[in-house]
Amino acid sequence: YCFLFLVFYLVVIYSDYTGYPFPTAPPVDPFAKIRVDDCGKTKGCFRYGKPGCNAETCDYFLSYRRIGADVEFELSADTDGWVAVGFSSDKKMGGDDVMACVHDDNGRVRIQHFYNVGQWAKEIQRNPARDEEGVFENNRVTCRFKRPVYVPREETIVDLHLSWYYLFAWGPAIQGSITRHDIDSPPVSERVVSIYKYEDIFMPSAAYQTFSSPFCLLLIVALTFYLLMGTP
Repeated sequence: YCFLFLVFYLVVIYSDYTGYPFPTAPPVDPFAKIRVDDCGKTKGCFRYGKPGCNAETCDYFLSYRRIGADVEFELSADTDGWVAVGFSSDKKMGGDDVMACVHDDNGRVRIQHFYNVGQWAKEIQRNPARDEEGVFENNRVTCRFKRPVYVPREETIVDLHLSWYYLFAWGPAIQGSITRHDIDSPPVSERVVSIYKYEDIFMPSAAYQTFSSPFCLLLIVALTFYLLMGTP
């Protein structure tokens, strides 16, 4: 024991004397911000929220791009809980393959795999995600991960080379477990999405849909005409 102590003491003294401290672990790379100027060019994007919003200001944001045999997804939402994308054969919740990024109580963002059984999301232990990374900043959950384009036939994991409706959802989490999504009717892609076609699609949130529907426009025109013509 005395010999080991002497060796340790000499090493410490020598490192201090020579000015070369013991090596430390390399710093962890920071999360690279999501680039939106690539949307519609080298990746496909969906934006839900205020017109002109980006990955840091949209209520919900998703991008996808092919990288070899994988598809890389980037998700971000205005929430402190979770953000997810579901792959569905229709526009309804139920029987869907879901990837979710969940902010837990330790401050980490974990990528989890779920399968929608009716209106309930069941976690699946087989998780196709890899190269996972995520961050919780400015009250937003943001993540990035890859999953294979082709997978063996299995009910809970779809083949991404086929086209699917994309279901977009986000909401709170309790002790790292997801709870009901924030809005009653989460947005859904208007048509099936192909990973081989890159588009930049914007969907206005409810606050910006008031005057965008044909019915509302017709009502505004009718009221304007009524006011201009006056009443009999």
